[in-house]
Amino acid sequence: MKTIKNKLLLLTVLLCSCIALAQRQPMIYGIAVDQSYQPLEQAKIYYDDVDGRHETYSDRTGFYKLDLPVERKVVVWFAHKSFKGELFVELEHMQQGEAIEFNFSSETILKDVIIDRDTGRKELEGISIIPREVIENIPGLSQGVENIVKLMGGATGSNELSTQYSVRGGNYDENLVYVNDVEIYRPFLIRSGQQEGLSFTNTAMIRNVDFSAGGFQAKYGDKMSSVLDITYRRPTSYGAQLEASFLGGSLTFDAISKDKKWSAMVGGRYRNNSLLVNSQQTESNYKPTFADVQSVVNYRPGKKWEFNFIGNISQNTYNYQPFFRQTNFGTISEPIALQIVYDGQEKDEYRTFFGALTAEYILSEKSKLKFISSVYHTQEQEYFDILAQYALGDVDTNIGSDTFGDIQFARAVGSQLNHARNDLDGLINNFEVKGEHKIGKNNIQWGAKYTREDFRDRLVEWEVIDSAGFSIRPPVIDYIPNDQPYNAYSGPLVPYQSARATNFVTTNRYSGYAQWGRRFDVGKAVLFINAGTRIQQWKVDGAAEKGKSQVVVSPRAQLALKPYWDMDMLFRLSGGVYSQPPFYRELRDSTGTVQPNVKAQNSYHIVAGTDYSFTNSKQRKFKLVAEAYYKMMDNINTYTLENVRIRYRANNDATAYAYGADLRLNGELVPGTESWVTVGYMKTEENYRDKGYIARPTDQRLRFAVLFQDYVPNIPSLRVYLNMVYNTGLPGGSPSYADSYLYQSRLNAYRRADAGFSYVIIDRNDDKLTPKTANWLKGFKQLTLGLEIFNLFDNQNAITNTWVRDVYTKASYGIPNYLTSRVFSLKLSAKI
Repeated sequence: MKTIKNKLLLLTVLLCSCIALAQRQPMIYGIAVDQSYQPLEQAKIYYDDVDGRHETYSDRTGFYKLDLPVERKVVVWFAHKSFKGELFVELEHMQQGEAIEFNFSSETILKDVIIDRDTGRKELEGISIIPREVIENIPGLSQGVENIVKLMGGATGSNELSTQYSVRGGNYDENLVYVNDVEIYRPFLIRSGQQEGLSFTNTAMIRNVDFSAGGFQAKYGDKMSSVLDITYRRPTSYGAQLEASFLGGSLTFDAISKDKKWSAMVGGRYRNNSLLVNSQQTESNYKPTFADVQSVVNYRPGKKWEFNFIGNISQNTYNYQPFFRQTNFGTISEPIALQIVYDGQEKDEYRTFFGALTAEYILSEKSKLKFISSVYHTQEQEYFDILAQYALGDVDTNIGSDTFGDIQFARAVGSQLNHARNDLDGLINNFEVKGEHKIGKNNIQWGAKYTREDFRDRLVEWEVIDSAGFSIRPPVIDYIPNDQPYNAYSGPLVPYQSARATNFVTTNRYSGYAQWGRRFDVGKAVLFINAGTRIQQWKVDGAAEKGKSQVVVSPRAQLALKPYWDMDMLFRLSGGVYSQPPFYRELRDSTGTVQPNVKAQNSYHIVAGTDYSFTNSKQRKFKLVAEAYYKMMDNINTYTLENVRIRYRANNDATAYAYGADLRLNGELVPGTESWVTVGYMKTEENYRDKGYIARPTDQRLRFAVLFQDYVPNIPSLRVYLNMVYNTGLPGGSPSYADSYLYQSRLNAYRRADAGFSYVIIDRNDDKLTPKTANWLKGFKQLTLGLEIFNLFDNQNAITNTWVRDVYTKASYGIPNYLTSRVFSLKLSAKI
C-alpha cells in the first residue's frame, strides 16, 4: 500500500512539472500534507494584487497550483483550518514560463519561508547575499551584520571593538548603509571603538542582507566604496525573541492584526562592554551603558498602497576613569616596560533619534512609486581631563626581588594632559521619491532626493606633553627662531596639539538618478545590461567663507553574461564614476575649521568577476566567487586614522589608486550548514601634492578569513561555530605628528579567532531536536544555550602606538595599545 501511495505521489509531482513547463504564465505549485504526511484537502493558497485577490485550494490528493503575475513582487499565503497560523512565501521577478515547486505541511507554519526569486538578479549585479542564520549564529564582539561583512570579500576590520569596516582601500566614511531603502548614518565624534556601543541594525529584525564591494548601480547613493542593503522582515504571527549574555541582551516582539493589514516589531537592546575593557592592560573604573529601542510598523490599507515606519532611539553613555597601566615589551634579554599612573576621567554621551516613513504606491502590474521621508538627529559630547604620568625603563627580572616586574631604572619620565570639551548637534532631513517601470523587457528606475544637513559644533581640545620636566613644543616650525641652548627662547608656551572651533553649518543637497536594465538572449547565453547615472548639486552655508554651488555627475554600467554551459558559470564586468560629495566630517580640517568649498572625491571603478557553482561527489553545493578590481581616484581628501577617528586635511590635494583581487569559496562543508573561506590582496597608495606615492592609512595588503559551522554527528543538538581572521598590518605605527613621507611604519598583523559552542534544547523546525516530553518547553519554538570564546588563542593585537622619548639616547619607543585578550561569555537564545 505504501509503495502505491509513493508511486501516486511521484506521478502527481511529474504531472505538476509537465503542467508547469507547458504554462506560459509563472506559477507556484506543489503538494500539501498533514502531520502524518497524508494529502491535505481544501488548503487555501492565495495572494492579493492590484486587481483583487487570487486564490485556489488543494484537491483531495493535496495538489495545488496558482498562477502568478510576471515580474512582480508577490506574497503567497497558505492557510488551513488545522493550522495554528498561516504560512507565507515571498516571490519576486518571476519570468514567463517560470514555475516554483513548494510542498508544505501543517508543521511548516512554525517557521518563516522565503523563496528569494531575486537571487539570480543579485548575482548578475555582483551582490553578495548574507544568510540571516549566519548573522545570528556566528560569534563576535561586534555581533550583527558588520561582524559578517568583515569576513566578506573586499571588506576588512582590524578592531573587534568597532563595527566600522573599510572596503578595498576606502575608509569608514565611504560605505553606504540602507535599512528598508533608508540611508543610515554613523556617529561623528567617536574616536575609539569601545565608545561605539550598538550599531543601528537589530539582528533579530533582519530578513535579508545584500552587500556589494564596488561597481554597484546608479540607484545607490554617492559613496566611493561599498553598499550594505538591509531589509527587515515582516511578522507573520505573534511571537518574541530573547537573547542574553554577559555582554548584554535583546528582546524583540512581533505582532500582526487579524486582517493582516497591520504588522509591527518592537525591539530593545542593552550592551555593557565592561567584560571586554577589564581584559585590557589598563586598570580602570568603567561604567558604560549602551541601549536602544527600535520599532517597525507596516500597514497595507488596500491593494495599491503600503506604508512602513522605522523608528530608533539610542543612548550610549561612556564613563571611563583609568587608574594604572603597565605594558611590557622589548626582548627577553632586555625587557622594557612602560608604567602609567592616571588621574582624571572621561564622560562621553551619544544620543540619536531616527524616524523614517515610506509609502509605496502600485500604479499597475508593471509600475510603482515609492516615497521616503526620514529625520536623523544626533547629540554628541566628549568631555575628558586625563593626566597620565609615565615612566619608561628596564624591568626588574630578579624573581626573588620585592620589585620583581617593576621598573628598576627609568630611562624616561614625563606626563601628558589631555583635555576636551566637544559638543555636536546634527539634524539631517531627507525627502525622496523613487519609481520603477517595466516596459516590455526593459526595466526603468529613477529617483529624486532632497537632503538638508544642519550641524552645530563646538570643538575645544588640547594636549600638553612634559618630558623630564620640559614642556614639549608642537611638531611644527616655530615662527620665532629657536636655537636653544645658545640663546634663550622668548616665544610663548603653547600646547603640543590644539584645536578650537565653533561651527554652524547647513548644507542643501539635490540628487537624482536614472538607470535602465534589460536581459537579452545572445546565442546560447543570457546577457544582462544595466546603465545609469547619478547627479548631485550641493552648497555649504554658514561657514566663515561663503561656499559655492557644486555639481557632480556619476555614470555607471554593468554587464553580466551567463552561458548555457554544463558548468554553472557567470561572468561580470562593471564600472563607472563614483563621486562622493563632502559630508560634514570631510569639510572640517585638522584644526576644526570648516572648508566649505571642498570638492567631491572621485573614484573610477572597474570590476571583473566570475561565479562558479558546482556540486561535489557528496551532492553538497558550493560556490566560488572571484573578483579583480582597479580604482583610480582624484580630488582625494587625505586624512589620518587613529583608532576609528578620522581627521581630514580638507584640501583635495592628492590622487590615489587601489587594486587587488578577492576570492571566496562558500558552501556546505557540513550538510545543512554554510561555511566559507575568503582570501584577498589589495594595495592602495596616494600622492599628496606630487611628493610621490606612499601607502594610504587603509593599505592592508593581505587578508584571510574563515567562517565555519559544524555539529556533532551523534549529538546533533551540539553545534560549533568559528570565525578566524588574519590581516597584515596597517600603516599607523608612526606618531601622529610625523611626516608620513619621512616616517613609514606599520602595526603588527591582526590575528583573531572567535569560537561559539551551543546546545540546542529545542528547535521545532527539526524533528530530531524537538523533545516529546518536558511540558515547560511547549511554549518555545527554539531554545539554545551557548558558550562563546572571544580571541580564542589570546593574540595581542594593537590598534595604535603610544610614543615615548628616551631623554638620554633621544630614541623614541612605540608602545602598542593592545585590544582585548581572551574573554568567555555565556549566551541564551529563545524564540516563542
